[in-house]
Amino acid sequence: MDKKQKQALLWFLWGMALVLALLAAFVPQREDSVAVSAPQSQGGYVALTFDDGPWPGTTDQLLDGLARRGVKATFFLIGNQVESQTDTLRRMAEAGHQIGLHTWDHVQLDGLSQWETQDQLDRCRQVLTHLLGPVDLMVRPPYGFVDENLKAWADAPILCWDVDTLDWQDQNPDRIVQTILDQTRDGSIILMHDIFSTSVEAALAAVDALMAEGFRFVTLEELFLLRGITPENGQVYLALYP
Repeated sequence: MDKKQKQALLWFLWGMALVLALLAAFVPQREDSVAVSAPQSQGGYVALTFDDGPWPGTTDQLLDGLARRGVKATFFLIGNQVESQTDTLRRMAEAGHQIGLHTWDHVQLDGLSQWETQDQLDRCRQVLTHLLGPVDLMVRPPYGFVDENLKAWADAPILCWDVDTLDWQDQNPDRIVQTILDQTRDGSIILMHDIFSTSVEAALAAVDALMAEGFRFVTLEELFLLRGITPENGQVYLALYP
């Protein structure tokens, strides 16, 4: 092969390489191809829950923020606060948020007599159903204290949590958000309180951060449905992991 033939061959090979490179740039990648360095989002379904409301000002502020984000939450309400916050209660229900029982006046339920336990729950149940109509109401026991008697007398599923933000303790939004991000996983039930402005700030910031990671927020009823689980009266649920 003389010099001219070698040069022609090199030009041909270089041209073929260029054509192949151009074709590769325009051929769609297969859906299952993933760059090794691409970050993988954990994602999943999460239930955001709030205790001790409804509270003047802060609960409506929280509802505003959740509405802007298209997020539903579950609110465990104190019965003796509902009658002064009926507009907020109706707004919760109309927005598709789930509502549950948190006793009549936030008493610790374990150790009470049957009459005392049922009085705390029934009075709260009655005021809510009077305003909302017939509705299934899950129970969130104050402080998370549960005994065998409560399981027998609750006449409803008992929902606790696996992510305790301790938002009431230091009311530090940055610390609260970090706790949520560190501990939340698919199926988590997050405990917060809508009676602090700092909790509202932290909840909305955490929602934004978790949604960016692929998480979706649902009510507890929706989370049970997604998991194919029928909640049982008297059963205590901490989380609904896959």
